[in-house]
Amino acid sequence: MDNTVALEEPITAQRCSENLSSVEDAIYVIGGKWKLKIIIVLQENGNIRFNELQRTIKGISARVLSNELKDLELNGFVKRVVHTEQTPIVVEYISTDYSRTLKPVIMALSQWGRTHKLKIKEDF
Repeated sequence: MDNTVALEEPITAQRCSENLSSVEDAIYVIGGKWKLKIIIVLQENGNIRFNELQRTIKGISARVLSNELKDLELNGFVKRVVHTEQTPIVVEYISTDYSRTLKPVIMALSQWGRTHKLKIKEDF
């Protein structure tokens, strides 16, 4: 059995800069108070109408939800589906396959959040 520990690549100024740039790009797209909450609700609930989405995400205004959904749609995380065959017309939002690529990130953040909360409670 090989007990050799894989050495990490040394962090160079260029690699650090690239990592910072990538994280900045990610935060720009999914950052803020509401975007990840919207993505999580859509992933867990499937198709969901605007008002139901607003009721599920406590504290978000209709205007902010509308703007966030537009941003998420532009970035490929949300699909807006309009059902015109019904009266009244029904509009639903669904998460895309692309938004599901965030699942490991969301799970890692969730686990980190639980660990952090326990640590803070232990410290007090």
